[in-house]
Formats: sequence, structure tokens, C-alpha cells
Amino acid sequence: MELSETTPSAEKSESTRKPKESLQARAERDPAFRKELLREGVCYLLSGDVAVGMMVLHDYIHATVGFPKLGEVMGRSPESLRRMFRPDGNPHASYLFEIIAFLQKNEGITLSLRATPLASRSRRSA
Repeated sequence: MELSETTPSAEKSESTRKPKESLQARAERDPAFRKELLREGVCYLLSGDVAVGMMVLHDYIHATVGFPKLGEVMGRSPESLRRMFRPDGNPHASYLFEIIAFLQKNEGITLSLRATPLASRSRRSA
């Protein structure tokens, strides 16, 4: 976490805001942070840590496009989408990828994959 100075006239410093408010404020002012948050959420999903990936994407959606607008675009209720992106949510893969495609387009980016070798594991000789 990055610490920064705030002016005494600020109503609330970033460090005293609720975490979701701080995330949203940073996302509003820092495009690189928004892109990294989206990338990180998708990476967690692809690595098999679905619960964390869904939480990160939930936070990203809340801080950027918002669930009401996403629901409007996707033809779903905002509450249904919020439930879908909870750690125990279970969206259909096709719907999840449709949402990720929209989020990329909305952010003006395309995420891509790069294959890297797994860390070497010690092998037992037979």
C-alpha cells in the first residue's frame, strides 16, 4: 500500500476511508491501477483461485463501471451480478467470459496470455 500526504482541509484522508471507498477513489484517478486490478482478477481465475478472482473482479466492477450499468448492459439485475461475483458465486463460464470481454472493452484494453514454464519440481528417480 502506498502512503501519501493529505492536506488538513481534506474531509477524509485516504487512510481513514472505508477500504471500498479508497479503492474506488484510486480507480477513478489511476488508469494503470484499474487495468492492473482487472488483470489481477482474471489471473487469479486462470490460476484456479476462483474465490479470490471473483472478489477482485467484484471490487473492480464496483470501483469502475458499477453493477447497475453492468446489469443494464448484460441484461441482468445488479443484485444477480453482485451474487455472481461473490467468492461463492457460480456463474456460467460463457456468461463470465462475456462480462470479462465487456470489462476489457470498457477499459480499452485486451488481456492476453503468455505461457511460462512451471517452476521446476524435484523428480524422484525410479
